[in-house]
Amino acid sequence: MSIFTPTNQIRLTNVAVVRMKRAWKRFEIACYKNKVVDLDEVLQTHSVFGNVSKGQVAKKEDLITAFGTDDQTEICKQILTKGEVQVSDKERHTQLEQMFRDIATIVADKCVNPETKRPYAVILIERAMKDIHYSVKTIESTKQQASEVIKQLKEKMKIERAHMRLRFILPVNEGKKLKEKLKPLIKVIESEDYGQQLEIICLIDPGCFREIDELIKKETKAKLLWKRSM
Repeated sequence: MSIFTPTNQIRLTNVAVVRMKRAWKRFEIACYKNKVVDLDEVLQTHSVFGNVSKGQVAKKEDLITAFGTDDQTEICKQILTKGEVQVSDKERHTQLEQMFRDIATIVADKCVNPETKRPYAVILIERAMKDIHYSVKTIESTKQQASEVIKQLKEKMKIERAHMRLRFILPVNEGKKLKEKLKPLIKVIESEDYGQQLEIICLIDPGCFREIDELIKKETKAKLLWKRSM
């Protein structure tokens, strides 16, 4: 016994859907997951759908009304460029879980307990993020969100950005003048050694590193060595 399949239906599996709405109609294309190379590698088929999951191909007259053409390859290009990738609930949940772990890992890597000067375990950061009911934002990078998480966690627990330890080797003549410009950017000066050159070892907030680096490059050819302080 044969099963009748309507001619305007195409069944596809393991598909990533890109959707676009135009002229009050919904248009979808079926892509291979994790593919962003040339058109033939991205698309499972050059057909344009009204609904991929139901296999319903878009009507020719709807395509012409919405896009001014029935050239499906050209329409596919437009949908790829301007459409939105549709993510299943399961995929979204997996994505959010992974981003949550990635954010916690970044926070654990960048921060310490200010009393012990030791880093927190990732699992403790994850637990703290759950305690403050942090909600992951898929439209923001994990690095951006890690900075926001650190701000929120500071209100609930003892946590601070790990200081970065820097070692400056400055020409003596320029060193004293440059030191005054660097002072507002330095947290703690651990040691100073005046000899043929001025050597300074200090702690800074990591957020000041770029500004310090640019200042040193601009003012002198000094060496700048660094590592994160524990």
